[in-house]
Amino acid sequence: MKYLFLVVLTLAACSAKETKTMGAIERLDSDLDDLISVDSKIEIIGEGYEWSEGPVWVAKENMLLFSDVPKNIIYKWTEAKGVEPYLTPSGFTGTETRSKEPGSNGLILHNDSLILCQHGDRRIAKMKASLQSPQAQFITLASTFNEKRFSSPNDAAYRSNGDLFFTDPPYGLGNQDDDDPEKEQPHNGVYRISTSGVISLLVDSITRPNGITFLNKNNIIIANSDPVKAIWYQYEINDTDSLYNGTVFHDATATAKTENGLPDGLKADRQGNVFASGPGGIWIFNQEGIVLGKIKLPVPAANCALSPDEKTLYITADMYLLRVKLRD
Repeated sequence: MKYLFLVVLTLAACSAKETKTMGAIERLDSDLDDLISVDSKIEIIGEGYEWSEGPVWVAKENMLLFSDVPKNIIYKWTEAKGVEPYLTPSGFTGTETRSKEPGSNGLILHNDSLILCQHGDRRIAKMKASLQSPQAQFITLASTFNEKRFSSPNDAAYRSNGDLFFTDPPYGLGNQDDDDPEKEQPHNGVYRISTSGVISLLVDSITRPNGITFLNKNNIIIANSDPVKAIWYQYEINDTDSLYNGTVFHDATATAKTENGLPDGLKADRQGNVFASGPGGIWIFNQEGIVLGKIKLPVPAANCALSPDEKTLYITADMYLLRVKLRD
């Protein structure tokens, strides 16, 4: 049975201070009740960004990091202080660029280091400094394939064996399309960096590969941010980390014609439930691809992140940073 709980853009009392809320939680399957309480709200915990992206929770520092891609900056959010600047520049370290989105996009942690998908510098990089004392100095992990530069690495995910998988659409280029004169790769690819540093092309058939997450140790989901193919694809992974048996996890092309946003960043929890940015907000799937519900938003959703205990979902959406408390 489909039923809708509306949460209008308003001010709601929260503890000793007021918290803005927005949007709606749409329940399409009773199993959603096991993930999100019926009284959960979509809280605005930050706003005023040009395009927020790439959230990642840093447990040791009890903070959330996220990118403002056009502004070339990473912010941090803490419960005590709210949003503060964390690192700039974050994705372009040069002096001149045609890119309208030169900053970092996807952010990920690995061995207590911050890994960045850098649009402007067109690479996957690691911040040299510690998480406690950030500095805009970076070590390149991958910038070329077959001696040609990447377009603008967008999002990434580590497999349990230490291999890094990432997507490379053209959104960080000046024209943001395949006709950009600076585009060097003949495709928009999905790549892997092995623990030994070898870079491999895994998929070249997805038109706009974007968000990427592991559903489990043997399956990966890749979002396609293409309005005519607004699809989440699922692939199996073999022992050599190659992808095979690609199938449609869910096709949202019809919805993309009437709702703001496209398949973008996504995360899977330990039970295989998937929280995915898509047309109209955050789509919530079980591991079989059944839509349990949606976190409906009036602005396009870009990405999301789970807290380590998976009791909180953080969402980057256009100019906002949002929080939804999940069921205990």
